[in-house]
Amino acid sequence: MIWILLTLVYGLLKGGREISKKKAMDRNSVMEVLLIYTLIGFLIVVPRAPHAMGMQPYQYGLVLIKSFSIFLAWMMGFHALKHLPVSLYGVLDLSRVLLGTLMGVIVLHEVLLWNQILGLSLVALGLLALRFNLFSKIRGKRTHTADTKKDDGIDPLAEETSEIAEDKTSGSGDAPEESRTKFVVLAFGSCVLNSVSGLLDKILMKDINSSQMQFWYMLFLLGLYSLYVLVTRTTIRKEAFKNGWIWLMSIMFVIGDASLFIANADPNSSVTVMTVVKQSACFVTIIGGKFVFHEKGIAYRLFCATIILIGILMSVLYAA
Repeated sequence: MIWILLTLVYGLLKGGREISKKKAMDRNSVMEVLLIYTLIGFLIVVPRAPHAMGMQPYQYGLVLIKSFSIFLAWMMGFHALKHLPVSLYGVLDLSRVLLGTLMGVIVLHEVLLWNQILGLSLVALGLLALRFNLFSKIRGKRTHTADTKKDDGIDPLAEETSEIAEDKTSGSGDAPEESRTKFVVLAFGSCVLNSVSGLLDKILMKDINSSQMQFWYMLFLLGLYSLYVLVTRTTIRKEAFKNGWIWLMSIMFVIGDASLFIANADPNSSVTVMTVVKQSACFVTIIGGKFVFHEKGIAYRLFCATIILIGILMSVLYAA
C-alpha cells in the first residue's frame, strides 16, 4: 500500500511541475529552463553522493541510458508544453499508461488481472475521445478557414505558413490550433521515452538504492544538457537563475523522483499499476489550466480525464 501512496505523491507533484514548467517558459527559453532545472535538481541531491557509490559497471550503463531517454523526452515534452495548453498536454501525457503497461507485460512478464484490462480499456477510451475531438476540430477549422480564404482570393497554404512562422518567432503563448499537430506528436514522443525510463527504473531499483539512482541519473542528465548547450552554443542568461518557477519545479522534481524510486524498490510494486497511478497528474494540470492559465475547453478535457480516472481506479482495485 505504501508504494501506491508514494507513486500518488509523484503523480501529484508531476502535475504541479507541468504548471511550473509552462510558467517558467513564459520568462525563459526551453534550454534555459532545462539546464537550470537540471542543475538545481543535481545540487539538491549532491549531499546523497556518499551513499551513491559502489554500483556495477552495467548499472552505470543502464542509468546512462535512462538519462539519455529523459534528455530526449524532456526536450520534446518542454517544446510541446510551451506551445500547447497545459490542460491538454496533461491529458495527452496519459498515453504513457498504455505504453508503460505494454512494456511491463512484454519485458517484465507482469500479468494483467481482469480489472486491470477493464481499467486500461477505459484509459484507452478516454484518450481516444480526447484525440478524436482534438484532430477533428483541427481538420474542421482548417477546412472552413481554407474555404473562406479561397473565396476571398487568399492562398490558404501561404497564410497558414505565415501564421506558424509568426508563432515560432514570438515564442510565447499557445500555438494556433492549425499548428498544434506537430507539438502533439512531440508530446507522444516524450511519452514513449518516459515509458522506457519508467521500465529502467523498475529494473535498476531491484539492485541499487534511491541515492545511487538519483545522484548518477541527475549527474548524467546535467552532463548531457551541458554538452548540448556547448555544442549548439546556446545562450544561457544569468537572469534565468532568478526565475522562481524553475526553483519550485526543481524541488518538486527531486521530492517526486525520490518517492518514485523508493516505490520501485518495493518488491510488491508493479510497473503496470504504478504507471496508471502516476496519471493523477492530469487532474492537477487541468485544474491549473483553468485557474492559472484561464484556458478554455476544460470541461471536455475533464470529461476525458474522468473516464481515464475510473480506469485508473479499476486498475489498482486489488493492488493494495
